[in-house]
Amino acid sequence: MHRRLWPALAALLTTLALPALADTAALDFSHAPAGTALPAGWQRYTMSRHKPPAAVTVETQDGRSVVHIDADRSAGAIVDRFRAGPVATLSWRWKIDHTVAKGDLTRRSGDDFAARVYVFFDVPTRQLSFGQRMTLSLARRLTGENLPAAAICYVWDNHHAPGTIAPNPFYAPVRTVVIESGNGKAGQWVGESRDLAADFRKAFGREPPPITGIAIAADTDNTRAQANAWFGDVRLVAKPSP
Repeated sequence: MHRRLWPALAALLTTLALPALADTAALDFSHAPAGTALPAGWQRYTMSRHKPPAAVTVETQDGRSVVHIDADRSAGAIVDRFRAGPVATLSWRWKIDHTVAKGDLTRRSGDDFAARVYVFFDVPTRQLSFGQRMTLSLARRLTGENLPAAAICYVWDNHHAPGTIAPNPFYAPVRTVVIESGNGKAGQWVGESRDLAADFRKAFGREPPPITGIAIAADTDNTRAQANAWFGDVRLVAKPSP
């Protein structure tokens, strides 16, 4: 087989290996026991090979299991990989103790958030620029993760207005979308619901491809800060594409 076909074949095999998600899928943690074991279907997600991972544990709050990420000058994330249509609604609950004061979504040195929720999309690498393909390839080698070619990253920011959309300063095909901002709701559970197809159109200006996973994260490694995030009740409701 011609060597140029190998990257395309590898990408195809990776996609085919992903489990299909039911029309309504619970990705939450309600049945996970408290401790360090991850909820069923979720795996550790490496954000950096050069910095310590944040502690990720399952806790019980108000009789429900939730995931707690303690980001102390570190970054931590877990991921659930699957395949689903892009016409879907994602809902979840999250809570933080405080925002990252020195965070700045426009700068690499400030690319930290008390809480993030990533949605991965199956964008072919041929749609990326040469520089983006090189950046993605290097990041995949350094982290050992099959990082997505494109993603939306919903964040709890420190001061930007909700609705702000910006390219990630490290890798532009990841679009940062601010949906909570400031410390006004810190310390309380906040429920979110997002129309993923509509958000993709706003962020990228084109129709969305299939979804290939969800990740939750908290990170303070660039600003050398500390923050806590809790996540619970993640649910994806997919609808047939028109």
